[in-house]
Amino acid sequence: MSYTPKSLGHLVMRVRDIDRSVDFYTRVMGLTIMERSPSGTVFMSANTEKSHELAIRAIGMDAAGPDHSIIGQAHMAWQMETFEDLQELYDRLIENDVRIVRPGDHGISMGVYFLDPDDNEIEVYYELPKEQWERHPEKGLFGNEFPRKLEEPVAAADD
Repeated sequence: MSYTPKSLGHLVMRVRDIDRSVDFYTRVMGLTIMERSPSGTVFMSANTEKSHELAIRAIGMDAAGPDHSIIGQAHMAWQMETFEDLQELYDRLIENDVRIVRPGDHGISMGVYFLDPDDNEIEVYYELPKEQWERHPEKGLFGNEFPRKLEEPVAAADD
């Protein structure tokens, strides 16, 4: 028996406008709506083998936004299958005028931090396979530079 969780199951967020947020998370992020409850909560997932990874519920347009000066969630992060997938989503963020906060080079991973319509911070990232992780002598696991750049041309698919 183990008391270690298997994985993070899902995140529930309050948003101002459900339609605006559903559009963002489905059209821009690519999530799939799994269920809409009678109470108005929308359950979405990147992995459609899961009932949901993200649930959102509207609380009104007058709701205060995130406050980065208090204790609480800093951001949520979605892992991409390949670096090329990360590049494609990065391009989609730019095409949709999504507010990008910054790219994040973490040595073993490359991420992009951006804001959803309610100013919640999100990261999308690609992480190298564990066998490619290298420790920097002085800075540890995250001290090296990621071997690729977001601005590189996306590799063409084989014909």
